[in-house]
Amino acid sequence: MTDTATTILPGYSLAQRVTRRRVTRAEVTKLWSLPSAAWSLLTAAVVITGIGVLYSSLRAARPPHGHAAIAAFDPTLVSLAGVEIAMLVTGVLGALFITGEYATGQVRSTFTAVPARLPVLWGKAAALALTTFAACAVAALAAFAIGQSVLSGAHLGASLDDPGALRAVLGSALFLAVAALFGLGLGALLRSTAGATGALFGALFALQVLAALLPGSWPEQVSKYLPGPAGLDITATAPDPAALSPWAGLGLFCLYTAAVLGLAAWRVRRQEV
Repeated sequence: MTDTATTILPGYSLAQRVTRRRVTRAEVTKLWSLPSAAWSLLTAAVVITGIGVLYSSLRAARPPHGHAAIAAFDPTLVSLAGVEIAMLVTGVLGALFITGEYATGQVRSTFTAVPARLPVLWGKAAALALTTFAACAVAALAAFAIGQSVLSGAHLGASLDDPGALRAVLGSALFLAVAALFGLGLGALLRSTAGATGALFGALFALQVLAALLPGSWPEQVSKYLPGPAGLDITATAPDPAALSPWAGLGLFCLYTAAVLGLAAWRVRRQEV
């Protein structure tokens, strides 16, 4: 009878440090392991491209008439019409990225591995923003290219060389990445998928409806400072006296997002799971 020796592997003895890079890499892995992430990004891409092409086709079929109307026509904005709906999709993705961990209890394991907690939130933010920007930039470029080819049939098309066109296309992807961070902040703050989604919809859409009920010229004056309209200013190339400038609008939306993330960081750091 032959004796079988049992091989015992030595334990890993080197010290392990929790670094921001390692935490971010772990959050990237988590993001891509979520089925909802792939579906959300695919949905955002379809919405951006599909609505942009559809609206471009409608405007090509019914072109503006008159010198003033043609001068005010913004072909880049037309082809990026889907960005307004896609902001809700990327915002929900941001919320799901963290509320899912609270729902399953996985967040306890995460915070046990990273006791400082805040690197987890910043790691999620970095992974989410970079992934969303990359996916939405491709979709926005596709929407612009196809939309302008459709508009060119009515002699209304533009090119990326036109003033503000490239800024609007890439800026729309940047805006959608910030919208995802806005959703992430709401998710970390409220710790509920339903609550974060409701708050997201309220902030990006419902506030505009309420502003429209104000008397006199108040709707125009108030709406341009709300999160949704302010961020969407980056998609325009033609000046609009009723709106903020593109970078001022996006900057204001970034301030809203920073405020939400700041409150989320306070709750993540100070309160128990």
